[in-house]
Amino acid sequence: MKEKIIPLNCLPIGKKARVKELISDGTVRRRMLDLGLITDTVIEALQRSPSGDPIAYDIRGAVIALRSDEASKILVEAI
Repeated sequence: MKEKIIPLNCLPIGKKARVKELISDGTVRRRMLDLGLITDTVIEALQRSPSGDPIAYDIRGAVIALRSDEASKILVEAI
């Protein structure tokens, strides 16, 4: 069964997903690509900050904090 595509900021803590699309452009898109966020990259949501934003993600072995507005532009498929 095919999972539905969701924004990364909706991925529950402790779950993994595979990148399907970036819907940002310009310098933000370049930054995401530089972080290794290309199609089929596996990401794991690790933990929320005490205020709830940003969220720490494991991306290719590095822990990266992304704000909710940034993460909402990364579409993923839960695995």
